Amino acid sequence: MRVAFIGQQDFGKAALEAFLARGDEVVGVFCKPEKPGEKPDALVAAAREKGLQVFQFSSLKGEDAEAAMRSLNADIGVMAYVLQFVPQSLVHIPKHGTIQYHPSLLPKYRGPSSINWPIARGDSQTGLTIFRPTDGLDEGPVILQKTCPIGPDDTLGEVYFNSLFPLGVAALLEAADLVVAGRHQEIEQDESQASYEGWMKEAESRINWHQHVDQVYNLIRACNPAPGAKGEIAGQTVAIFDCRKHVARKFGDVRGKPGEVARVTPESIFVNAQGGMIEILKLKAEGGKKISAGEYAVAQGWPQS
Repeated sequence: MRVAFIGQQDFGKAALEAFLARGDEVVGVFCKPEKPGEKPDALVAAAREKGLQVFQFSSLKGEDAEAAMRSLNADIGVMAYVLQFVPQSLVHIPKHGTIQYHPSLLPKYRGPSSINWPIARGDSQTGLTIFRPTDGLDEGPVILQKTCPIGPDDTLGEVYFNSLFPLGVAALLEAADLVVAGRHQEIEQDESQASYEGWMKEAESRINWHQHVDQVYNLIRACNPAPGAKGEIAGQTVAIFDCRKHVARKFGDVRGKPGEVARVTPESIFVNAQGGMIEILKLKAEGGKKISAGEYAVAQGWPQS
């Protein structure tokens, strides 16, 4: 099939390479332009390396983007990790329209940080959706969905790279085949079940040590490897990454107030939360590099206990 790509970053690159590897013809690649001094996007670099047509419009709503898409005579459009707004005038140009990947089980967790939030909320399952893009954010008819578990200790990076990334690439191939063959179904999303979540940025990733240890642990997992959950330890703000959860089994197992450093070992720092402790293994001070908690404790001059 003749495929027009709209996307960016490593996921877009992987999807592009998957279509090419099985013999499809990628007739054009649309990607946002780089900012001054910014290195080429992974998808753009891969497309140029393979000699493909690359279009980088600051907006996809203009006549120039529409003319470029029409010139490709594509059978289908594929949207693989897209942050630019793509108007209906563009997605309907390919012969069989356009399909889009979203890493959640729509209509739940619409929005840009849809992998972080299920982890932060302690969900045991998430998944991906291939759907028809509309002008509404992640609101189009569903073509197919795949589910995957969220383990009790899984981080954002593990859920994405071990599950949602490879499953998503395979699902785009499967959905494209169904659509081009006319064997797909389109199911409208149930708006009564819809939820929207915005970006998980610094404000959303800030730790409240007075919350239950389960909530603190889930937030840290949801922010690892990015943006890192921000917590205050001994008056200093750090970004916390790898950690372990220790739930108190009986009254008195946790001594001290939430947020206090309870113990320091050569490898880790234990911090109190409600109902347990977080054992920090890796962190980053403001303006510093990611280091082991043991290294950080030594630099602070904290004695081991």
